[in-house]
Amino acid sequence: MKITIYDKYIFKQVAVTTFVAILLFTVVWIAPEMLLNTIKKILAGEYTLKMGAAFLTYQLPLILGKAFPVGLLLGSLFTFDKLSKDSELTIFRAVGLPFKRIIAPVVVLSLIVTWLCFLTYDKLIPISQQKLMNMQCRNPVSQYIYTQKDENSRPVMSVIVSRYDNYIMNDVIVLDFSKKIYEDVHGISQIYVAEYGNRFKDKWVLHNILVYNITQEGIFQSIGHKDSMEIMHGKIADDIGILMANSNKKDREITNKDLKHYIGLLKEQKMEEPYRLMLNKYYQRFFHPFVCILLAVMGCLLGFSKPREQRLIGFTIAIGAIFIYYITLPFFDLLAEKGVLPPIIAAAFPPVSFLAACIAFYKSKDI
Repeated sequence: MKITIYDKYIFKQVAVTTFVAILLFTVVWIAPEMLLNTIKKILAGEYTLKMGAAFLTYQLPLILGKAFPVGLLLGSLFTFDKLSKDSELTIFRAVGLPFKRIIAPVVVLSLIVTWLCFLTYDKLIPISQQKLMNMQCRNPVSQYIYTQKDENSRPVMSVIVSRYDNYIMNDVIVLDFSKKIYEDVHGISQIYVAEYGNRFKDKWVLHNILVYNITQEGIFQSIGHKDSMEIMHGKIADDIGILMANSNKKDREITNKDLKHYIGLLKEQKMEEPYRLMLNKYYQRFFHPFVCILLAVMGCLLGFSKPREQRLIGFTIAIGAIFIYYITLPFFDLLAEKGVLPPIIAAAFPPVSFLAACIAFYKSKDI
């Protein structure tokens, strides 16, 4: 398809209005609370002026991820609404341009924005979120529990990490289960309570350990002491370390590659709910950018109007569509996590709904 003056004209018009819409969305998102809190911290001496600017900069990728689809929708809607009111679209149709050819420059622009949106979620947001955590001196520190089971799904050992920070663990409790199995409970033969431990790729090493030996009747038999001991050797040590490190992270803090690996480990360890939730989030990484194309086309369709038709209707529908999209995402996350819907269906439902809406608008407009 040859690039014409028309393509350049429409591409430029939609690109400018999209940029302005993204800019306004970003300013509105930052201005009310985020900017005010940052200014308060600067005045209180918690942040320097440089740190305050860095804080707002690191927030931008997360905002842009949401702003790209909104900007395309409003940008294409505003442009095509103006073209309709000025009768330019009527002229384009009169010279023989079909609807598909008219929106071709918008689709090209939406493909560029789709790529930017995908790149933002895959690279920029995880990096910026890590920078924010480092700047605020907060790392994911929380409790983690792992139970190792045999081929019959019977517990062999449980590891309770009270606090962890990267490769350092504090107050680690290891429950060594007895081989004797009762009808309603698995007995414990030994309990190890370590003051701290270190996590390596091929093993975990615990230090300064109290050892509680327990009889089959559940009575403490003796209490001993160990300077150090090793647990979880080989691949399992690295896998559980990755699970522990990511357990307190949000999906936006993980790149696509690491998220895919994390999902595989969750599946191996049969952690069903976290697995379904993260798989749904992984699929959303691909479906969400695709929404940019659909919203751009929807904006063009809503912009097609008669000269005296109220433009408020199109803008109202557009704002309502964006509101419904973002407010229902957590609902579909919950459905996927609880197994009500398969993750692929939960992630694909919003884009498919937008596709159906575009088809409905196209038929109703009689273009």
